[in-house]
Amino acid sequence: MTSHKRKTGRRRAVIGGLSALAVTGAAVVAGTLLAPAGAAGAVPAWPQAKGDKPVAATIEVSGTYDGKLQRFHGTGDLGSDGQSESQKPVFVLKDGAVLKNVVIGTPAADGVHCLGSCTLQNVWWENVGEDAATFKGTSPSAVYAVYGGGAKSASDKVFQFNGAGKLVVTKFQVSDFGKLVRSCGNCKKQYKRTILINDVDVTAPGKSIVGVNANYGDTATLRNIRIHGDARKKLKPCTRFTGNDTGKEPREIGTGPDGTTCRYSAGDLSYR
Repeated sequence: MTSHKRKTGRRRAVIGGLSALAVTGAAVVAGTLLAPAGAAGAVPAWPQAKGDKPVAATIEVSGTYDGKLQRFHGTGDLGSDGQSESQKPVFVLKDGAVLKNVVIGTPAADGVHCLGSCTLQNVWWENVGEDAATFKGTSPSAVYAVYGGGAKSASDKVFQFNGAGKLVVTKFQVSDFGKLVRSCGNCKKQYKRTILINDVDVTAPGKSIVGVNANYGDTATLRNIRIHGDARKKLKPCTRFTGNDTGKEPREIGTGPDGTTCRYSAGDLSYR
C-alpha cells in the first residue's frame, strides 16, 4: 500500500474517524493520508522501498522525520534481529515526535522506541526483530498513534506497551506474528493502559491480537478487524492476564469479550 493524496472530503472523513477513537495531540499528522486497509476485501500490497539506508547508531527523532520510504536496517551494533531484550532501537522518538514513510528491513534490532506521545505513520517492518515498536512514556495522558503501515514475521510481539497512556492502531496490517499488541505483563513499573485497534488486517499464523492486564485496569477495544487465513478461529482476539511487577511470567486468566477489559463483539471481527 502506497501513500497518496485524497480529496478534502475523504480527508475529513478519515480524521473524523480517528477523532471518534479519541486520538488527540500528535496522533493525527498533516499531509498524505492512506487508503483504508482491506477496504476491497483483500489485504493491501506492501510498498516498494526506495533505496537502502544502513543504520549503525540509533537515529534520534524530535519533530517529524520523513524517511521517504527508504529501507532502514541495522548494521554494526544494530546488526541483530534476535530476541535479546538489551538491543537498541533503530529509531528513538522523543515526546511528540512523528516518524513517517519508513521501511524497516533486516536486521531490525529493537525497531522503534517512543519515549512519550508519538505518531508512526506509514511505517513498515519487513521482519520484526525483538519488537517492532515499544511505547515507554510515563504520563497517563500520553497518546501513541500507529496509522497505516504493517509488520511481518514477529516471533513474539509486534507492539510492546510498557508505558502509560493510550495506544491507537488504525489501518495497519500484520502477518505471521505472536501478538499484535501486548501490555507489559511483568514490568517493574506498571500502569493502567488503554488500547484501541480499528480497521486492521490480521493474517494467520498468529497467537493473539492483543494481550492486557485485567488487574491493572487495562482495556482493549477492537473494531473492524479482518482476520485472514484462520478458518478454525485459533487466533485469540483478546487475552487477559494477571500482570505483576516482579518479573515473573504473567498468568493468563481468560480470552474473549467480557465488556470490561476486552471490549468487542462478534460483529467487530470478520473472517476471510
